[in-house]
This record gives sequence, structure tokens and C-alpha cells, in this order.
Amino acid sequence: MEEYDFVIVGGGSAGCVLANRLSASGRHSVALVEAGGKDRWIWFHIPVGYLFAIGNPRADWMFKTEPDPGLNGRSLNYPRGKVLGGCSAINAMVYMRGQAADYDGWRQLGLVGWGWDDVLPYFKKHQDHVDGANEHHGAGGEWRVDHPRVSWEILDKFIEACAESGIPPTRDFNTGSNEGCGYFQVNQKNGRRWSAARGFLQPAMSRPNLNVVMHAHVDRVTFDARRATGIVFRQHGVERTLRARREVILSAGAVATPAMLERSGVGAGERLQQLGVPVVAELKGVGENLQDHLQLRLIYKITGTKTLNIEYQSLLRRGWMGLEYAVRRRGPLTMAPSQLGAFTRSSPDYATPNLQYHIQPLSLDRFGEPMHPFPAFTASVANLRPTSRGSIHARSRDPADAPVIRPNYLSTDEDRRVAVDSIRITRRIVAAPALSRFRPEEFLPGAQLQSGEDLVKSAGTIGTTIFHPVSTAKMGIDSDPMAVTDARLKVRGVEGVRVIDASVMPRITSGNTNSPTIMIAEKGAAMVLEDARG
Repeated sequence: MEEYDFVIVGGGSAGCVLANRLSASGRHSVALVEAGGKDRWIWFHIPVGYLFAIGNPRADWMFKTEPDPGLNGRSLNYPRGKVLGGCSAINAMVYMRGQAADYDGWRQLGLVGWGWDDVLPYFKKHQDHVDGANEHHGAGGEWRVDHPRVSWEILDKFIEACAESGIPPTRDFNTGSNEGCGYFQVNQKNGRRWSAARGFLQPAMSRPNLNVVMHAHVDRVTFDARRATGIVFRQHGVERTLRARREVILSAGAVATPAMLERSGVGAGERLQQLGVPVVAELKGVGENLQDHLQLRLIYKITGTKTLNIEYQSLLRRGWMGLEYAVRRRGPLTMAPSQLGAFTRSSPDYATPNLQYHIQPLSLDRFGEPMHPFPAFTASVANLRPTSRGSIHARSRDPADAPVIRPNYLSTDEDRRVAVDSIRITRRIVAAPALSRFRPEEFLPGAQLQSGEDLVKSAGTIGTTIFHPVSTAKMGIDSDPMAVTDARLKVRGVEGVRVIDASVMPRITSGNTNSPTIMIAEKGAAMVLEDARG
């Protein structure tokens, strides 16, 4: 039986940061346990590889949601990274912190130490921004932030169309306010994807006090009464145990972490009894409070300019793309799924932008499927602060069983109203003079749909996850009956267990969630080390 000071479960974005920080001094022994393997596949490193990774069992756990009433009974694919680096190995690479108001809102919930001024130093600590350090950004850290290496005429004109519609241009979404339209900054370096595994874990792999265990499927946390003692996992068909002298840290993400807590006896008592799991601690918030950004993917056929749909159909053009990437590390192969972003309000009722656009010079039915055979662009719009709440729970005691995922999209009047407003705002932008020469024609959902009732139904038809599940083990104060963790990320009702991943967000951030998760890991690691010194 192996024993370590800290046992980290999950080698995704948060786990890679924790493994680096907790092993850095050499004073603590650390085990990082990951169910996936190494990122040896070429498409983990070439940015456009997300087209081949999402929906591929080599890279994706291939989770699916239950049929969702808000999506007209559809079940969605729910991608999660199956590799060291986790979702940072297959995601959009968009560097986005959210809004200062997000974190100030966390602080106002009573979560001391989580306001914007508190978390900004942690964002900056690990950042290596291409433009260098300033009041908003850091340099020299592990998390590389670069400018995109490709542009498209249709995207440049979309910026102009936004300006004509009252959404101003911006060069930086990460100053605390992300209002405006501009190109996303990306987690890339020299035209290659920069995952958490490359940035944080790879430099630490040679440390003698860090052991990275791969292809290890964690069953449960073990307890002596209410004190965590370690974990049980299966690797290559053999059951193994690791003991933790100080802490077990769950960093498996908002999908896997709550199911793992439930298999360990931490959760709602009635649910645990149905699973046949002895109750260690009654915490009814485990797996509840799921929040995600639902994207409505409006697609427009166009003429008179290039899009990736047509460029990719040509074998000659594909060859040129490959050559341009090999020689210059530029061109379409460096593309993130979305190159252009915009943030605005669906109505004057919102103090800060509550809509985010991801604009793509391509279109397809869903990621993992071929692009359409006609020139088109996608204007994907997401409600940044949904009021709908879903859940993720263990399906059984068997860790090989995929969890039960119920996002419960569009289940509130406010979310349905924002969906209708966002479609109408998108149509207003696309009708602006800057885009007129491309003669945009609405392919989805269809310009004939005009009434609020029709647009709500169409939102359920074209809506899909934008891969931002959070909050299934949320932080909260003592009086919050649904809080799973406290402000120091400790699991309530037990000792020696923390959750440090996207699960702990009390409310979803206003934008892409990967870099906020890395910030949580940076801050969480500092808390763990501070408590270890005490």
C-alpha cells in the first residue's frame, strides 16, 4: 500500500496545477491519479484537432445527458477530456476570466477571499501573456496566452456589424469587463495548443516526490469514521489503494467529482441508500446546482468570401493549410473552435453583459461531424447567467457507469426570455450594413420563425452545451443547506477532503470556464499549503 501526503484525483486542468504547486517545495509527497493517459496523439497539440478529438473515444469520455424537456426531448453529447490535461487538451483554448462582478458576487454570498481583487493576483501569478505584464496581466508563468494566428474577412466584418449594432470593438476581454467584440486570446504557444498538462504538469514530472498514476479509475474515497484515509481505484483490472497522510483532493471536474463523492458515502442520504452506499456524511447539495452555458448556434449561408466549409473540401487547399502550419505555425490549423467573441446585454435590465457570442467561419450540425457543403458562418450565442439548475449523480456504485446528467436547460421563464431575445439580437447584428454584401441567409433556426413561442421551441432545437458545466459541489456559507464545500474548499461534514475544480463555483462565471478553474486550483493549492504549514 502506497502512502503520500496528498492524493489528487483527476489530472485535468485543476489537477495539473495542484500537482505542480504541491510538489514544488519537495517537502510533500504527491500522487496524481488520472483515468486517462498521456497526450501523445497529434490532435491534442494541433489547435484545430478539437474537430477530431470531441466525439472520439480516444480523447473524450463520451458522456451523454438524459433527454432534456427544454431541448424538446433531445439528449446531448457531453464531452470531457480523457487525457492528462483533461478538457484543456480538447477545449476551445479561449482565455477568459469572466467579469469582476462574478467574483464580487461570490464574495457578497459570504465567501471571504473570493472577490475580484482577491482572485486577480492568482490569475496573474501563473499567466504568461504575449504582451507582457501590466495591471491586468502577468508574464513568465506557466499558462501561456497568445493572440490568434489566423483571421477571416467574415469575422472582421462581423466586428464592424457589431459596432453598427451598438457593441463596441475591444482588444482585451480580461480586464474585469468583457463588454465588446473582438478576437479571443488563446492558450497557445507558437501555434500549438497549450494545455494544463504542457504548462503545469510536464515541468514537474521529473520531481522524485510526484507520482503520476494513469489509466486509474477511482472508485471511492476511504474513511476512518469521518476522516479520509485515501482512495481505492482500479488500474488494468487490479484494485489498488493509496493512503493520504494529509488530504485527498478531488479534482475530477463537475461531472465526475459529485459521482465520486456519492460512491464514497458523501451526499443526500436517500440517494446513497438507493445506491447501496453507507452514509458517511449527509450533504444534499452533492450533484445539485449544475449550471452550464447553453449555446444557440445560429447558422448563416453566405456568398462572396471564404469560409472553412469550402476551403476544407479542397485537397489542394488542405495540403496548403498543412504546409503553412508546418513551416510558419500559422493558418487555419491554428484555429480555435471560435476565433471571434462578443459580449452584450439581452436587455437593459442587466447591469453587465449577459450574452456571449462565439463566431466561427464554418458550420456543422455538431462537433465531431462533417462541415456543411456550403459557405457559412456560425453565430453561437449563450446566456451567461442561466437561472435553470440541473444535476449530476452517480448511476450506480460501479465507477465504470457514466453518471446521470440532467442539465434542465431552459426550465425557467427568464432563461426562455433571454433565449428569444438573443436570437433577435443576433438577427439585428447580421442585418447590419457591414455584412450585407455577403447576402447572409439564415439556415438555422430559419427566418420564418418569428413569434416568441416559435423561437423558444427553436432554441430547444438548436441549443447545445458549450461545455461549461460547473457548481455541482458548490462553495457556500454555514447557513446554506446546499453548500458542499466551504470557502477554503473543504468538504463539509468530513475531514481531510477538498474539492478543487469547477464543481466549487457557487455561480457560473460570465464566459469560458477553463481559466477560472485554473485560478481556483492556484488559490486552492495555496490554501492547502498554508494549512499544511499550520
